[in-house]
Amino acid sequence: MMVKASLYMDDKDRKILMLLEENPEISQSEIADKVGLSQPSVGARIRRLKENGIISNFVGMNIKKTGLYMAKVDINAKNTNEIVRRFSNCPYFLNGMIVTGRDNLSFFFVSEDISTLEALVDKHLRGDPNVSDVDFGIVITPLRDLVMPVKTKIDKLDEVPCDSDCGTCTYYESERCLGCPLTDYYRGSFWE
Repeated sequence: MMVKASLYMDDKDRKILMLLEENPEISQSEIADKVGLSQPSVGARIRRLKENGIISNFVGMNIKKTGLYMAKVDINAKNTNEIVRRFSNCPYFLNGMIVTGRDNLSFFFVSEDISTLEALVDKHLRGDPNVSDVDFGIVITPLRDLVMPVKTKIDKLDEVPCDSDCGTCTYYESERCLGCPLTDYYRGSFWE
């Protein structure tokens, strides 16, 4: 199998990547000393690796250290695009993948409590006629630090992406769900 040109890395590139993985704050001068290149050469290599999508920078929260609960939800859906659309702007949604196998979607959600995660899955996935199967699991602990972008700036919306009304939701009324941070029906403290 041939490697795409954009993925080609030599030993120096691999060492630069390893050093950045170990310490994202390392300076280009420090990398140059460890790799045996000039600082401008290191800068050019890092720029090329970024342009090719091999290195990407983002700010996120370490889920392992936040105290938030994370759920992994595997879904078998007839229309994956509809499910992806519904959750793409949900503050509880971390990330998702379209996958092959028995299930065709794998989603990760985060919340301040487990019952909200369960209510989200029950109401928005298990009850959806487009969904034929859901496997819901709480992540006990990531084996390594898991840094994920978590939306902390939430603007209230008149219409939420899931087309739900938390005010009339039985999960919300029975206090089994904290409600949606996008609405006035939110009892949590993380997304204030």
